[in-house]
Amino acid sequence: MTGTQRRAQLLDVARTVLAERGFEATSVEEIAHRAGVSKPVVYEHFGGKDGIYAVVVDREMRRLLDRIDAALAGDAPLVDDAALAGELGGSRAEDHPHQLVTRAALAFLDYIEEYSDGFRILVRDSPAAGSAGTFSSLLGEIARQVEHVLRGQFALRGYRPELAALYSQALVGMVGLTGQWWLDVRTPDKAEVAAHLANLAWNGLAALSPDPMNRTTHA
Repeated sequence: MTGTQRRAQLLDVARTVLAERGFEATSVEEIAHRAGVSKPVVYEHFGGKDGIYAVVVDREMRRLLDRIDAALAGDAPLVDDAALAGELGGSRAEDHPHQLVTRAALAFLDYIEEYSDGFRILVRDSPAAGSAGTFSSLLGEIARQVEHVLRGQFALRGYRPELAALYSQALVGMVGLTGQWWLDVRTPDKAEVAAHLANLAWNGLAALSPDPMNRTTHA
């Protein structure tokens, strides 16, 4: 193998081992054994277990964030939702926040389905040396992207735009926790899960009170 090919192979092997055993139980010896190389080869490419773990986590975070980016930017395929057609009226479907929520949730589940080992690594407790690559930091990054979408919608609907950060954290947390559950059960299928998540999120957002602290508005 070339150096680039060997590095890619070691990353794939390390991802499998880390997903199976977790960081603490994974050893450089086992990664090297499964890859069919000696330990010094792993050290040469990554400097040790901390180094290869950091690269694996960074690669998985980038894969997931790229999918969320595409979904929120309108680059992902539209979700087929006949019930949404009447709600959209004359607006472009790809610009509608309900469609964006559905696509983002589906992109999250697509990643879990395709890269289950990577997702298992992300949701495990990370070692102190890799604290920058925690699942909470990943969700925080996704929430910042969602916040940008919500802020514009809040301004249009008369809600306080500065609260978009709070609501984006709530929405992304809901999808992230559901994704962890779906990782093991895999039912219903991902399209239905995404539709239900968007249903809960969008209908909740559509009925927001601009002043939830004022109890008289709910009397």
